[in-house]
Amino acid sequence: MDSLGHRRALRPVDSVSVPSLTQAQDNAVAELMRISPVVDRLGTVFAAAGHELYLVGGSVRDALLGRLGHDLDFTTSARPDQIERLLKKVSREVWDIGKAFGTIGCNVEGGWVVEVTTYRADTYHEDSRKPEVAFGDSLEGDLVRRDFTVNAMAVDVRTRRFVDPHKGLQDLAAGVIRTPGTPERSFSDDPLRMMRAARFTSQLGFTPAPEVVGAMQAMTERLDIISAERVRDELSKLVLTDRPRDGLNVFVATGLADRVLPELPALRLEVDEHHRHKDVYEHSLTVLDQAIELEKERGHEPDLVLRLAALLHDIGKPATRRFEEAGKVSFHHHDIVGAKLARKRMRALHFSGDETKQVCKLIELHLRFHGYGEGDWTDSAVRRYVRDAGEELERLHILTRADSTTRNRRRAASLRAAYDHLEERIELLSEQEELDAMRPDLNGDQIMAILDVSPGPAVGKAYKFLLELRVDRGPLGEEEAAQLLREWAADNL
Repeated sequence: MDSLGHRRALRPVDSVSVPSLTQAQDNAVAELMRISPVVDRLGTVFAAAGHELYLVGGSVRDALLGRLGHDLDFTTSARPDQIERLLKKVSREVWDIGKAFGTIGCNVEGGWVVEVTTYRADTYHEDSRKPEVAFGDSLEGDLVRRDFTVNAMAVDVRTRRFVDPHKGLQDLAAGVIRTPGTPERSFSDDPLRMMRAARFTSQLGFTPAPEVVGAMQAMTERLDIISAERVRDELSKLVLTDRPRDGLNVFVATGLADRVLPELPALRLEVDEHHRHKDVYEHSLTVLDQAIELEKERGHEPDLVLRLAALLHDIGKPATRRFEEAGKVSFHHHDIVGAKLARKRMRALHFSGDETKQVCKLIELHLRFHGYGEGDWTDSAVRRYVRDAGEELERLHILTRADSTTRNRRRAASLRAAYDHLEERIELLSEQEELDAMRPDLNGDQIMAILDVSPGPAVGKAYKFLLELRVDRGPLGEEEAAQLLREWAADNL
């Protein structure tokens, strides 16, 4: 197993600026003043009913970082039914997020989304896949059971008293991920917290403390009790961070990936002494980095399908690696093998059918462009490229461009120019032929009328013939298409 003493893999990312203690306090004051109208309203209602109410967890952390959004988390001594009744006094939109887990939500005028949760104490049994919820009686008991110290801080909404029994503010200023109690106890209570530590490495730019890393390495098998859906959601959150590389390195180096996504650590193929092939794992992370940059440049929101495809596009390489003559290494058909592996893994993690199909299609097609720069593609080849990509064409554009990680500047420039040319040809053909909605020149009713056949397999075969004809030759017009259809039918039906 890799050592996490390798600091390069765990360096704080640039997207988050870790504040000093003074800066954090100033940030918090400014943010609390900004949210004081909603905080004061809630505090008054809960206090009148005799209940404590604290801003807590990620809301306090983000306030200290100076980036608090419009979603606010609170914890209270009130029980769920009481929370629901009290929130109805300040909002017409109140909903049960998970009453069994103690959480009630509401919208508050001004665009605030509020979640209030009863003091909690969650515990997993050895064979359980879900936490057993026990409601607590004190803020201190609630905070000690939180995942990390930077999420175990609270602010009394009435007095503005800052509560930080586990030195979360110091850890936030130092950029350290630490647990309130022992990490072994924390991860035993909820093993998914180990994956969350990897995610926070990317999301916050923080570094897991040595004892946290040690517990993650020692307790990977505990992750097996977590439902596939919860694991999938946490993995997705990691991949969707601004800079997932650092978190993925923690995910792999601690051994968590071996339990969740073993195809990823399997990419760490040994590099031969002559460096005749790339480090496939590092290459995949670089492709993911570049896909995210292109995603931003093209004005897209963070795209889980694209990012998973970028991360997994080469997972077929370990199974297809062959050592050829003169020290060469080949990975023939790794695109097809990789798509099969991705399909199996994504199904195991309960990704949706659409997400699985989309990722697998991109993996299958990610090599299709190679060779374009060396030879002239016919219009037919360009149409086929568009047809096969379908709705994934834009994602395929990004993935293919991101897959160029060569350090040879001339080679890199040549690949960019070739793909620029391909996109220009696609755009030109699209203007001329409506490639986005590529269909045969004749529809099913016309096919049946021309061939005098009823609905059935013959119509499907004829339609497929006409579609291939459309791809190969472009728009023909109904008259020419009908003539070619009759000639084809004479020999095939």
